[in-house]
Amino acid sequence: MFIDSHCHLSFPELSQQLPELLNAMRAAQVQQAICICTTLEEFPQVLALAEAHPELWATVGVHPDNEGVREPSVDELVALAAHPRVLAIGETGLDYYRLNGRSVADMAWQRERFRVHIRAAQRTDKPLVIHTRASSADTLAILKEEGAGRVRGVFHCFTEDLAVAEQAVALGFHISFSGIISFKNAEGIRDVARALPRERVLIETDSPYLAPMPYRGKLNQPAYVAHVAAQLATLWGVPVAEVGAITRANTQRLFGLPATA
Repeated sequence: MFIDSHCHLSFPELSQQLPELLNAMRAAQVQQAICICTTLEEFPQVLALAEAHPELWATVGVHPDNEGVREPSVDELVALAAHPRVLAIGETGLDYYRLNGRSVADMAWQRERFRVHIRAAQRTDKPLVIHTRASSADTLAILKEEGAGRVRGVFHCFTEDLAVAEQAVALGFHISFSGIISFKNAEGIRDVARALPRERVLIETDSPYLAPMPYRGKLNQPAYVAHVAAQLATLWGVPVAEVGAITRANTQRLFGLPATA
């Protein structure tokens, strides 16, 4: 019924309990999950998960927060993305939330890294998985400068306002909601979820982070994406099975995932 469009099963918090997590996914009717890469050093572990488990898939990219790691080139991302189990480029984007004494001008290296990922997505014709935090204006501007019409993708774990979401959708992107949508102080994000075209909405866990209610503060896992779907069902006034069908079809269409019943 459900697809978790963004999780980190290669992270040590989850990788040590993979059999239990996969069993929990099946019990919660989570049929597929996309394992997101955050460094090139991590990519072999992410890919190994996708190669070993037919319900898991991989991406390749370097998260904007990661420093002191191998810097990606367009050619390397293109080569790694050629693997049939790799669905997308990312997680990529911009994050100005923790500047650690630096200015936005000092983050030019992040903006250049983002451009590298956009160009790789254009060359591979695979979607971008975008992380944006306290940086939405620059994120949208760079997408436009690099030719947003020639790339598609998703703004994952969305926490911005409706104006940003509408601009992203206008550029051809999807919006993915995480467990944050169930938090008491997240009414603004719920307003975005109510307003967006349903054919542009995905759901995710971003596990091991951001567990939805009633698990907030605990370790997140792909099975809990069912709780994100339940929150959307309440907002949309439809059965949770309908949310599952809509978001599953959206995710399969965007990432080229094989259809599931």
